[in-house]
Amino acid sequence: MKFIEPLNLAGVGIGPFNLSLAALLAPLSQHHSCFFDRRPKFAWHPGMMLPGTRMQTSFLKDLVTPIDPTSAYSFLAYLVAHGKFYRFVHAEFPRVRRAEFSDYLQWVAEQLPNLTFNTEIQEINLDHDRFLLTSNNGDKIRSSHLVIGTGVTPYLPTWAYSQMNQFCLHSSQYMNTEIRLENLRVAIVGGGQSGAEIFLDVFSGNRGKPKEVTWVSRRPNLEPLDETCFTNEYFTPHYVKNFFQQSDMRRSGIVKNQTLAGDGISPQTLSELSQLLYECDFIKNTDSDKSHYRIMTHRDVRKMTRNSTYWQLDMHNRFDESDECILADIVILATGYKQKIPDCLSLLAERFEYDNQNNAKLSEDYHVLWDGPRNNRIYLMNGGLQSHGIADPQLSLAAWRAGVVVNSLLEKQVYPTNCVSTPLQWSRFLNENNELDEEKNLLGVLGL
Repeated sequence: MKFIEPLNLAGVGIGPFNLSLAALLAPLSQHHSCFFDRRPKFAWHPGMMLPGTRMQTSFLKDLVTPIDPTSAYSFLAYLVAHGKFYRFVHAEFPRVRRAEFSDYLQWVAEQLPNLTFNTEIQEINLDHDRFLLTSNNGDKIRSSHLVIGTGVTPYLPTWAYSQMNQFCLHSSQYMNTEIRLENLRVAIVGGGQSGAEIFLDVFSGNRGKPKEVTWVSRRPNLEPLDETCFTNEYFTPHYVKNFFQQSDMRRSGIVKNQTLAGDGISPQTLSELSQLLYECDFIKNTDSDKSHYRIMTHRDVRKMTRNSTYWQLDMHNRFDESDECILADIVILATGYKQKIPDCLSLLAERFEYDNQNNAKLSEDYHVLWDGPRNNRIYLMNGGLQSHGIADPQLSLAAWRAGVVVNSLLEKQVYPTNCVSTPLQWSRFLNENNELDEEKNLLGVLGL
């Protein structure tokens, strides 16, 4: 057994959120951190890296810039290092292509000294005043604090859970799966951005011209992502601080009503889709040139069965309250993702506090509330949708959240994370320490 020098912080998983934290910690020589991942190298959603897809977030909201614009790990530093800064500026991209942002993330991962790949953390326990992590290599790693950033897992509806095979796959594996769709009936289930991107790719014939493409969504329409300026105020530190002050019941309702702020189809994708379908319907001359399509909204899939060589999907139409079924040779599930506490944390997870939706309760600085020692904190990345709001799973506040965690770990303000001004008043006045400012609140009540 090999013992590694005690760490201040051990990170499990190296996705964008832990990568952001690692980048902000790397220059702090007095703080010893190491992040571990079982994969051989960094990879960001390789199964959904479709050609031409773009980010839904500004490149300025990268791993570090909102907190430390002088960092060597910014997207602008990446452009300069690759000699393409001026070309990038002159091209005036409205949004960065996802493939280029992925390359930026991988470049940062290659620069950082505090990352270790090919190391799977299999068990974590508390040993006196430190966490003890056991890896697949037989290493024993001791650390004062933990940060869990293992990401989300594909969500599979109950009707599909036992049906997954080479003819039924989740969107997360779409680009990693060699499937030919020539003259096949393809069903895509899920009405968000991933469903739209896969529909475009399939219908365009990039994997062979399908006989028919059916896109099924529970949503009442193909609904656009709301990325207008005031909706984007949800993705600010000021809003997160105000949201955190609400009760659990209030938070749940607020998040539910904000779905399209973080989980809609980008307007550009909808335009591409509309133009593609127009060309199919009115410009292609003969039926032999076309793949037939159906876009079926307001549908709940209730059951899926395998009949010899094809699938049958039984659905309920919530628009006219009728029952329907479709047949498909290939089913692609663009049904999103769910949170999952990794198995390596199971011994400690029993000691966590949970809300009524079985989410681990988090403090304002993102550490888990548990019955362990206060001097041993467990931070959870992308686990605060219900506690910190709709921005939590998004990249928009990744750098700010990482800065909050750094400040919490070192118990001082290393990075600026105080609220910035906003044109919207979400609740009663809060001062810069996130405490109710009674004087301002009284003036507000009096209308002064």
